[in-house]
Parts: sequence; C-alpha cells; structure tokens
Amino acid sequence: MTAPRGAHARLGARLAWIGALSLASGLPYFFFTETIPVWLAQRGVSLAGIGLATGASLPWVLKFLWAPAVDRFGGRRPWIRSCLLLLALASALFAAPALVARGWWLGALLLVYTTLSATQDIAIDAYTIETTFGRELGVANSVRIGAYRGASFISSALLVWIAARAGWPAAFLTGAVLFGLLALGSLPLPPTEGERTRAPTLAKPLQTLLARPGIWAVIVFALLFKLDISAMEPMTKPFWVARGFSLDQIAALTTGRLLATLAGATLGGVLATRIGIFRALWSLGLVQLLSSVGYAVAAGVAPDKRLVATVALFENFAAGLGTAAFLAFLMSVCERRYAATQFAVLSAIYALSRWAAGIASGVLAERLGYGHYFLLTFFLGLPAYLLLPAVRGAPLSDE
Repeated sequence: MTAPRGAHARLGARLAWIGALSLASGLPYFFFTETIPVWLAQRGVSLAGIGLATGASLPWVLKFLWAPAVDRFGGRRPWIRSCLLLLALASALFAAPALVARGWWLGALLLVYTTLSATQDIAIDAYTIETTFGRELGVANSVRIGAYRGASFISSALLVWIAARAGWPAAFLTGAVLFGLLALGSLPLPPTEGERTRAPTLAKPLQTLLARPGIWAVIVFALLFKLDISAMEPMTKPFWVARGFSLDQIAALTTGRLLATLAGATLGGVLATRIGIFRALWSLGLVQLLSSVGYAVAAGVAPDKRLVATVALFENFAAGLGTAAFLAFLMSVCERRYAATQFAVLSAIYALSRWAAGIASGVLAERLGYGHYFLLTFFLGLPAYLLLPAVRGAPLSDE
C-alpha cells in the first residue's frame, strides 16, 4: 500500500527544511575544521600550533550543559536565527588584521565562534528529531549529511577560492554575508510540537538516558567509533599544503570531496534503512577505517598529488557512509521529549574524543611524521568494534 500523495509532499517539505538547516549547521564547522587550518598553515603556524587551535572546539563537547536552556527557553527557531546573525558578525571579525594578529584575541574569537555554532547545533538537532519519525531517520540523515557536507563547498572550497583571488579578508566577509542570508532565509521555518512545551532541566533527560539498559556501552561506543577520523582530519589540510597544493587546487579538491561525501551519505542512508542500523554501523565503519591507511600510504611514498587527491576523495566517501549510520544510531537512542538535551549529551561524548585527538594531533604528527601518524590513527579506530555486541543489545527509543 502506497503512502498518500499529501504524505509524500509533507515529508519532502520537512526534508527540504532539514537539509537547509544542516547546511547552516555545517558552514561554521567546516570553516573551523578545514578553512582555518589552511589559513594558519599559509601563515606559517606550526603543526603543534594548528593542533592547539582545535582546542577551541571545546564548546561542541560541553554544549550539553546549556542544551536544557535551548529546550526550556524559547523555541528552536529563535535560537537558530539568533546564532546565525551572531555567526555573521563573528565571521566579519576574522577579516580584521589587527584582531587576528594577536594569538589570544584569535583564540577568543575562535572560541566565541564555536560556541555560537554549538548552540545552533543544539536547536537544529532537536528540530530534526522532532520532525522525523521511525524509518524516516535513514533518508533524513542522508539528506542531513549530504547538506551538512555540502556546506564544505561553501565554507571551504568557495572561501579558499575567493582567498586565492581577493585575499583572506574578502573570503571571511563573504562568509559573514552568507550567514546573514541564512538568518533571513530561516524566517519562514515551520514550528515543531516541541516548541509548544517547556522541557525540564538537565537532570531529568540525563537521568532517563543513563537509566536505560546498555547505555554505558553506547556512551563508550560514541566516544570511540570515529576516533580514527577525529585524529586524522586536523592534519589532512596541513598535509596537502606540505605536498605543495595551491589554494586553487585545495578549493578544487574540496569540491570533489563534496561529491564523494554526497555519494557516501546517500548510499549510507539507504543501507542503514535497508539492512538496519547495527549492520550498517559495523560494515560501513570498517570502510571508514581504510581512510587512515590511504593517507599513511600517500605520506610514505614520493610526493604525488594525484595519489593524495584520490585518498582524500575516498576519505570523504567513506566518512559519508560511516556518519550516516552513526547519526541514525545516536538519534534512535534519544527520546523525543528530551530530544535536544539527550542528543547533545551523546554528540558531546563523540566531540570529546574529537577535541582531545585534535589537540594532540599536531604534536604527534610533528614527532612521528605524517606517515606514521596516519597509520596510528588507523589503530585508534579499532577498539570501537569490540563494543559492537554490547551496543547491539542496547534498546533503542520507541518514542
């Protein structure tokens, strides 16, 4: 029996908004993780310094602390619009040479930027959970990851391309304009049921989450599942620069990576729906692990830009596969009534390993060299698979 045409239309509208919001969520993330490392590397900052700058991602780890405020005060939409406007202002400040020339001021600006991004993510994640039901999670996460990764074309490829022609201040101001336009575009965003109620404080959502059987296996799994990618990613862009890639070449490669990610996210979402979340986790996660091996090989042979480009494209295809299953799994664990807070807690656990790995990445890459460091990240990804039997036994939310 087929669904009514009206139901398909409503689902299409919801998916369109989810995609738009995921684009808005991805812009500041990829600006921080991909564009800033290129900018710092071009300014001659050491690998240790670039790794240390990733410490400003701490708000993505701690966002669960203020997630109850997003649940309790105001609706999802006002939070999203306010954050977008403030992100526009913060992006414009990166164009001020006198400000970013001082290390402490730059660190503070990065911290403000990531705090705004993390707060926006809380509201957007909750909006997605409250407007997505049952098996829609698979296709919704395909749309979500595709749009989220699509933001890398704008905040990385496009801005780097502009920087190559007009300088970095022009690129940063372009980013500010884009955030302003997104804030205007969010005005007709439809409300959700969650905006008509007031959620409790952090204690109740956290208590109900921790009381569920098997949740500790889920928590440790969330901490470890993408540790390999978290450790590898901060050093990939500096590796490109070290291999002689120009800003134009970096912009072009980032565009190709976007297409690879879209393909991976689409396939990952379809597989998560058809074969189930657990099977998708282990099978697609194993493909994801091979990214580290590819970068280790590229770093261990004579400099070859084609090989590096091939490895980078595969990395993003594999990341799209693994992330589709991983996000669907985390969302399926959350209860709708505590959507913002519980998903913020689970995603913060994942962000904790990403934050710690990022800070250590530069120092380890300097000491070990790129080849040995990338090989190390492969082994960092293995422990999560020991938890798969316990994760499989953890009950999913039926709300």
